[in-house]
Amino acid sequence: QVQLVESGGGLVQAGGSLRLSCGASGRTFSRYLMGWFRQAPGKEREFVGAISRSGSSTYYADSVKGRFTISRDNVKNTVDLQMNSLKPEDTAVYYCAASYSGSYGRAALLTQYGDWGQGTQVTVSS
Repeated sequence: QVQLVESGGGLVQAGGSLRLSCGASGRTFSRYLMGWFRQAPGKEREFVGAISRSGSSTYYADSVKGRFTISRDNVKNTVDLQMNSLKPEDTAVYYCAASYSGSYGRAALLTQYGDWGQGTQVTVSS
């Protein structure tokens, strides 16, 4: 099990940028597939992107591809989500999630992730 804490959310105008960070406890962070998800009011939680255990591969939802970038530091036990060209429809609570046994090929599946952060609010104004 790993404990996750997100930070970096806030209010930004459309077209702006934000960087979210997720810190993880434990000494086995590099063994976890890491994902970012988001949930807007009245909507289901949806996949944003994921990064492989080594950090060599990333995978994004079509809605954020080309605008968002995920990176991780397996020494500092952090995973970041850089969000550029933000749109009002990106407004949501953003969650990082960890999967110890999940497959990178199924990284978009919410059910693969057993550990979740508390979430951080991102609001994009038009």
